[in-house]
Amino acid sequence: MNNHTIDKAIQIWINQDASRKNIGHSVNGNITEKNYSTEVIWNNGVDEKGFGIPMEAPISWSDLQSFITQAEDYFASIAYQSVREKAYPNIKEQLDMMYHDQVNNTTTWKDTIQKVKLDNPKE
Repeated sequence: MNNHTIDKAIQIWINQDASRKNIGHSVNGNITEKNYSTEVIWNNGVDEKGFGIPMEAPISWSDLQSFITQAEDYFASIAYQSVREKAYPNIKEQLDMMYHDQVNNTTTWKDTIQKVKLDNPKE
């Protein structure tokens, strides 16, 4: 499983309980049940030198699964955003369209943006 999904799942888990606010973590590479305990590094706050204070995983792989599902749902819900971002003209082009629309009484910019939104709907 990719590190973004695991990282988001852990963030969701941490944010569900204020007592977990000092728990830190780092995710190294693709995570599986077998490497979860070695590739996700946990810490409980930082020491006087600013280093994380190591700790055992506060959530098991099996308990993390429901949060992984929530993370996958989150990423699926925002997938359209990155597609839209790439489809929009750059800002300079958009400003130029707006200028010409004002001068020529046209709707080129509005039509362009509307097409991107229609071609890449929020699902």
